[in-house]
Order: sequence, then structure tokens, then C-alpha cells
Amino acid sequence: MTEGSNKKKKVSTVPCMVIAGTHSGVGKTTISLGLMAAFQKRGLTVQSFKVGPDFIDPGHHTRLLGAPSRNLDGWMLSKKYNRATFCRSMQGKDFGIVEGVMGLFDGYDGRSEAGSTAQMAKWLNAPVILVVDASSMARSIAALVHGFKTYERDLRLGAVIANKVGSDSHARFLSEAMESVPDVSFLGGLPRSEEVTIPERHLGLVTSDEEPYPADLFNKLAVLVEEHLDVSKLLEMEATAVSDEILPGPTARQARIRLGVARDEAFCFYYQDNLDLLTHFGAELCFFSPVRDSNLPANVSGLYLGGGYPELYARKLAENESLRREILAAAHKGMPIFAECGGFMYLSRSIEVEGSNYPMVELYPFSTRMLPHRKALGYREVVLKEDSLLGPKGLKARGHEFHYSELIGDPGKIPDLFRLSSRKGIEVGTDGFMLNNTLAGYIHLHFGSNPEMAANFVDRCREYPDKS
Repeated sequence: MTEGSNKKKKVSTVPCMVIAGTHSGVGKTTISLGLMAAFQKRGLTVQSFKVGPDFIDPGHHTRLLGAPSRNLDGWMLSKKYNRATFCRSMQGKDFGIVEGVMGLFDGYDGRSEAGSTAQMAKWLNAPVILVVDASSMARSIAALVHGFKTYERDLRLGAVIANKVGSDSHARFLSEAMESVPDVSFLGGLPRSEEVTIPERHLGLVTSDEEPYPADLFNKLAVLVEEHLDVSKLLEMEATAVSDEILPGPTARQARIRLGVARDEAFCFYYQDNLDLLTHFGAELCFFSPVRDSNLPANVSGLYLGGGYPELYARKLAENESLRREILAAAHKGMPIFAECGGFMYLSRSIEVEGSNYPMVELYPFSTRMLPHRKALGYREVVLKEDSLLGPKGLKARGHEFHYSELIGDPGKIPDLFRLSSRKGIEVGTDGFMLNNTLAGYIHLHFGSNPEMAANFVDRCREYPDKS
């Protein structure tokens, strides 16, 4: 044993809080954004996080703060990876805000905390701010919060925010009731306000790229929070989380390549860690818009087409014929292309939306069709059935599937390379169609579950001979 090896590891902390709800729909996103905006107006540098595989909420965080939000996930990513991502992202930041998912204790089943906001709060050793929809209660808030406080005593439930409060007297009743709950601060109540509501559609809230809400929404949220919540009290709370898990990163490659990444209002679903890992392994990310750009970025050696809402912009994508033809030509030349969900739909023959067909890249012989109901939802473990641009046969990674479209037509002899299993380990089919040097499917992979996939993709791009 080396000298000092038996000493206890020093644990440092950073200011942070987890915004959780009693259930879905209580206003976690609105309040998280309001607190971020209020903190930012006070001069704090805020780092945001989102629990779960969601892309939309992190997009709103990123737009408000001007810095990438991060996903934390208890199934796609290990405890150590989550903590390392948190700690690495908090370097140089004044405060961290983690927006939870569903209700505080809601996870994969009714027996454990796995996959829940509570689990992530424990992993980070971070305090929880509980958001309560108080629209139809008064004194009962105390009983509700008492139950949440005592349900898992090793969870740090530090404060409560009441949302959808009807009046000043209603807020006073709630505050009086909360006096009976020890060791939980009542930070105030936000009134109902249509001016600070973010609309929803399939897949969740509308995205930050669509600008469906007023440009001054974030400022209005900050004003609302400052007027009705005790922000100073919140900042004075013992709101700290662990900051001791800076893992050594995977080995970087030296030779750099240019990687075209589709990013606009139609293609906006990317895990920030995926982009960072691609950069780490040698990719210079060159963003382009399939909606507006008539050509690919110059001298790219590969393409990454993420998910989003191509069906909402199908007409514009179809009208951009020059870019569609250039992508098709690049695919036929063997340029490495990796596409997920919306990007996969874009590479198909066409997208059918409400009976109308819009031509896409036409690399694959099948089309896709939007459905009025959800087609697939859930975590997926992916095993490569054959060698591919993501790595050798047998390589595994984890991701998420969520879409309202389906394939129309026969893939023919195009091999499907992903063997899929659900979170419970049940095989649920295949995905990932490999044609030439293009791999595309519905699954959104998180490269943090296996960084070698990002490295392998960049290596394959590095081998691409035609840089013109």
C-alpha cells in the first residue's frame, strides 16, 4: 500500500439545486427557467441540467443561458459518468440547476427509485426544491409536503415552491400551512399566468428553435420569480452538491476532420455530450441547415443528422433540392453518415404528412409516414449485429426511442445493424439500416454510454478519401 492511500478522499462541493415536482405538469420547466433567468439577472453564471433523455427542455435552458445544457440519466449513463459530467460542467460556474423528470419519486417501476429525480439528487448529493401545483389546495399542502419529506428521509428536501396560486390570500394560506412542516422552507407561490406558458405538441413542449413564445418570455419569468419567490433566501440555503468525480477523458485522436452536423429548427435533438465527444476525438463540427442552406459545408468528411421535427418543415426540406442531391451524392460516394430519428426520416424516399408526400434525400428505398398516435417510446440497449462505422460487431451502447412515424415500404436487402433490447432486457426488434457508409435508424444513442462509438465514427470519417 502506498503512503497516503488509506486517507479519506476529500470531497468538494458546488452550489446546486434539483427542481422536482410532485407529478408531471406542475410547472418544473417554467420555474426552472424562471430561476435561471432570475439568477442570471443577478449576475450569476448558471449551468443547467435535465434529468432523463429529453431534448426539448435542455434546448430552452440553452437558449436562455447561452451555454449548453446537459442531460443526466440514470439508465443510459452510469452513476460515475453522471457525476463526472455534472462536476466537469460546473467548473467555473456559480450555480447549478437540475430540472427533474416526472414526479420526484417516479422512475421505472413502483418498487424502486431507479430512474427517478430522487435517485439523481442522491447521486449528486444535491438538495431538492419541490414544486407543488397548489391550484386546488390550501392547508393540504402541508400534508402533501410532509409525505414527500418523510417518504425517503435520506433525501435532502429543502424547500417548496407553490405554482398556479390564485391570489395573495391563497399564497398566505399556503405559507401558514407550511409553518407546520419542519426543516422545509416555503419560498412563495407563483400566480397563474398565461404570459409565461410554453405550449406543447407531440414529443413534448415546442422547441426553443421555433420561437412560438414572446421574445421577452425569459425576462417576464425572471420578474415573476423575483416578485413572488424569496430568491435571496433560496441563494442563502445550503444548496450544495458533490464535485469530486472528474474522470479522465477517453484518449483523444490527433488528426482532425470536419464533420457536417445538421442543426436548425427541423434538426435540433442532440445530446451535448455526443457533440463534445465527437469534438474530443478529432471532429471539427460544421453546422448547417437542411432547411435553408443550398450546399454542405466545405471539405467535410462525414455527416451527423440528428433528430427533431422534419415533418413540420417537410415542404421546405423538399424544396431545398440542391442540398438533398448533394447529400445523396455524398452518400453514394461512401461518405460516412450517421443519422438518428428525424435525420433517418430525411434520408428516406419521402415523408407523408396528413396525406401529402414530400420528397426527401431518397437514399433509402422506403418512406416514412406520420401517425396520429405514438409509434414507439422507451429506453433501448443497442448491440451491433455486424461491423459498422460505429464499431465492431457486438459493441453495445444505450439510447432512447420516441417517435410518431413509421416506415412504409420494404427495406429489401439493406441490413439492419442494431439489435434492440428494452430497459428490462427484452428484445424489441431491430433498427439501424446500413447502406454504403450510411447508418441510420430511429434510436437516439448517447455516446456517453460507450464513447468508443463516437471515436469509431470519427475514425471512419478520417478514412474518407474525398474531402472536396
